[in-house]
Amino acid sequence: MKKRISLIIASMLVCLWRPAPAQQVEQVLPGIWKITYGWPERFRPSDFKEAPLEDALRKLPDAEAPAFVHQIHFRQVPRGAVAGFRIEGPEKIYGFGLQSNTFQQRGLRREIRINDNVVGDIGFGHASLPFFISSKGYGVLVNTARYTTFYMTSQRKLTHAAPADAAEPDRAAASSPEELYNRLMTVPPDEVEFLVDGAQGMEVYVFAGPTVRDVVQRYNLFSGGGPLLPLWGLGLKYRAKNTFNQEQVLKFMKYFRENEIPCDMFGLEPGWHTAAYSCSYAWNTDNFPRPDELLETTQAMNYKLNLWEHAYVHPTSPIFKDIVPWSGDYTVWKGAVPDFILPEARRIFSNYHEDTFVRKGVSGFKLDECDNSFQTASSELTFPDIARFPSGIDGEQYRQLFGLLYQKTILDIYRRNNQRTLLDVRASYLFATPCAASIYTDMYAHADYVKMILNAGFSGLNYSPEVRNTSSDEDLVRRLQTTLMSPQMLVDCWFLSNPPWFQYDTEKNNRHEPLPNYQALEQKAKKLIELRMSLIPYLYAAFARYRFEGLPPFRSLILDYPEEEEVWEIDDQYMMGDHLMCAPFLDGASTRNVYFPPGQWYDFNTGKPCEGGQTREITMTLDEVPLFVKEGTILPLAKPVQYITPQTVFELTCRVYGQPTQPARLFEDDGYTFDFEKGACNWLELHWDTTGKKNTGRTVTLGKNKKKLYRVTDWVTY
Repeated sequence: MKKRISLIIASMLVCLWRPAPAQQVEQVLPGIWKITYGWPERFRPSDFKEAPLEDALRKLPDAEAPAFVHQIHFRQVPRGAVAGFRIEGPEKIYGFGLQSNTFQQRGLRREIRINDNVVGDIGFGHASLPFFISSKGYGVLVNTARYTTFYMTSQRKLTHAAPADAAEPDRAAASSPEELYNRLMTVPPDEVEFLVDGAQGMEVYVFAGPTVRDVVQRYNLFSGGGPLLPLWGLGLKYRAKNTFNQEQVLKFMKYFRENEIPCDMFGLEPGWHTAAYSCSYAWNTDNFPRPDELLETTQAMNYKLNLWEHAYVHPTSPIFKDIVPWSGDYTVWKGAVPDFILPEARRIFSNYHEDTFVRKGVSGFKLDECDNSFQTASSELTFPDIARFPSGIDGEQYRQLFGLLYQKTILDIYRRNNQRTLLDVRASYLFATPCAASIYTDMYAHADYVKMILNAGFSGLNYSPEVRNTSSDEDLVRRLQTTLMSPQMLVDCWFLSNPPWFQYDTEKNNRHEPLPNYQALEQKAKKLIELRMSLIPYLYAAFARYRFEGLPPFRSLILDYPEEEEVWEIDDQYMMGDHLMCAPFLDGASTRNVYFPPGQWYDFNTGKPCEGGQTREITMTLDEVPLFVKEGTILPLAKPVQYITPQTVFELTCRVYGQPTQPARLFEDDGYTFDFEKGACNWLELHWDTTGKKNTGRTVTLGKNKKKLYRVTDWVTY
């Protein structure tokens, strides 16, 4: 009998045990390979991505599979699935999403976990992604929503130990713990390994180059192409204090119009709800007694209204009862957490938003706290890893995907209404490239802000610094300049009664005590906002290229100058489009070193030329913007308008730098809808002819769309 029972148990175990499938390599599209090991996870980020832009992918340079594609090794350990391969020589690593404190990632351990705080600089972030790019011209993406740890040559295996005669410093002579324990004092290891927690297999995508730029474009096009923002989304967004009522909001809307300070978007913070933590999504009629009238007035004044919220549904919300069956088993601030993987949850949430807000004129939303805020053992503000959701996903995976799924739920509303929008969001994940959203953060270090602009460009993300509190005239102006040179120009006064140029001391600002020179600062702010409006045609064309070609508008110099070793470590300069280089002055500085890549460059402010291939110390006043123009550029600058409407036509002055050999291209459509996808668009080429007796400018329209956005009024040479 015992023998029979033993045989039955053994048979059951044999049935339950399944050998892992063999490692498989498949080319899915030109320059893109998928490597599969073990048993695939049920929920993968690629399940929620848009269709790839295959025609655009086929236009990229041919690329062979990196050698490691067929050499990568996998193994199973008690904690999960591990993969690894060796890298070569002085290879450098970039990416991992919205990293805030680091730029070059080799030699580091990166723990990929969505969190609003960096927590010791180990890889956490608002959009920390399991995706890195090598200077050798390839990218590696782990298609998982589980916590993933990357060892980027940060550990050495015994079998790969340094030779006995390798140069080794005397650690006994170290002068600090950091020096004593610094692994990089030794010959650096060459092993890259990554662990997916709790997985019984792994799916890895490899994107080939041959250059870093090609890798980034392949990833973005595979994700569905970049977002084409609405024209008005490239103007200024001002977020009002959270305690403002309807009368105060309208007063500030009038302030911008009466002082002729351009402003396209106006944001309301948590005070507009009857309940904010969690959210009721119902107007607080004590503060906003006539919300429909507010929306009508907002539209009449040509503002686009943006409403703050998060996706935790308060028990008093009109949708609470319906959405509870489609929510997780833990609450956040007593609110239900919808399972946006399920169509039922998306339908309830989006239909309410569509009927209550979008169709009445709300142009966008700020999607807050869709990350986590793990800092201490008592400060975690979201659902736990052990949460379960009706779709079957657990809390760990859902947290990684939550911001992405939340964005897509809201963006789908606007798409089915044929309206383009621009969202603010505090978390995102893999394959978010097509999402018309800009990530923001509660962190505020100026240097980190700039670093995040660069890192976002490696990973299909848009990140926009914001101006909140400042410490001096210099700090205010330099921060405004940086947000001018980012995807979205944003002034966030959620805790300030007045703009930061009125008073940068928070208490005095809220007591309405102005700075002695506030009027002069207001004029400086106005001038910078007007410059942003002048750059909109140029920026709009850059976002059109992002949409169709996958080239990010804001990007590290590495993408444009891959042969220049000097740019591989530069984390405080970047390209804005093809022709403008940004070099922000941090923390109110007036002087900094700027590296100029080969070729001639021009100071945007003075037109003074500067020879490239060198680093120069640059000094600028607060009236000068740290922008430099590449030789051969035709730069269209628009006469500033106060706001953008469907009738807006930009009057352009074309600046000609040097002797352009290629035309500049501007994108024309209605600026508001998705009709461009059906061919309702043009490309306007700006040519500078030097073959005749007199140099002249001319325009050529490619396309038959009747909508005209631009009128060239002048050409100026430098």
